[in-house]
Amino acid sequence: MTDYKTSSDKLNGRAALVAVSKFHPYEAVLEAYEQGARLFGENRVQEMREKFPPKGERPDGMKVFLIGQLQRNKVRKAIEWCDRIESVDSLPLIDKIEKEAAELGITMDVLLEFNSSGEEQKSGFRSEEELLEGAGYILSSCSHVRLKGVMTVGPLGGDDVKNRAAFSKTKALYDRVREIADTVDTLSMGMSADWETALEYGSTEVRIGTAIFGERDYSRK
Repeated sequence: MTDYKTSSDKLNGRAALVAVSKFHPYEAVLEAYEQGARLFGENRVQEMREKFPPKGERPDGMKVFLIGQLQRNKVRKAIEWCDRIESVDSLPLIDKIEKEAAELGITMDVLLEFNSSGEEQKSGFRSEEELLEGAGYILSSCSHVRLKGVMTVGPLGGDDVKNRAAFSKTKALYDRVREIADTVDTLSMGMSADWETALEYGSTEVRIGTAIFGERDYSRK
């Protein structure tokens, strides 16, 4: 595993660092935690629940964010375990989170995912108007969902021109969301290959996996 502190120091306080521990064991998570990591990202609900202790039983300050696409039939299991859902991509999903959070008596922090590249294989709201509708719906109709910001995944292939276009579009959308929601403070853009570009466009949170934990062992699927 790459030294977490080295990865964090590269950010120089410009953004929060979410250590993406997908397919890496809890021992690696604890090693990163000992080096200063407090925020961890997981793609799958099942792996998150199997790997991390439940809320209230984790090491001090450790938070777990769900960053992968969430199916509605797994919402309850997700919000029981994670501290934030960063991949909310539809009004029906917002509705389901609100219902389950209300039954559990909690408020769930969320980011709205924007499909900034328009790639069909990716999740996320397909247009700025749809995402803004989702934001407005949370503000007007949800008492157990708290909107914290916007997330995007850069275009496949790592093309710098396409990355910049996607990040610029997402930053402009984030600014529009901030105008209507005073709870919003997170623009999550950038991963191991493109985080430096994302910072140029105002990212406040980067999601780094390979650069911290090394290559993933996909036999753990």
